[in-house]
Amino acid sequence: MAHGSIPHFHNTEGLRSIEVGSKEFMCIGALPPFDHPHIFIDMGKDNEVVCSYCSTLYVYKAELGAGHANPASAIFRAYAA
Repeated sequence: MAHGSIPHFHNTEGLRSIEVGSKEFMCIGALPPFDHPHIFIDMGKDNEVVCSYCSTLYVYKAELGAGHANPASAIFRAYAA
């Protein structure tokens, strides 16, 4: 699966919440191999959403900018082998 322009976030650190600069993104749970199915999340008009797999609370913060997160360590970057 190509990751293209849809940001992917993870909560390997087990944080209570993660601030994100995108309202549409993928949650992967934890870093592989401990990830859950990569699910598309669309906040719509809301500013918070809970992942139905890992219960991570994502909070939208426009000032972060698309594809960014606080903490930055929550951004998943896939590397080709």
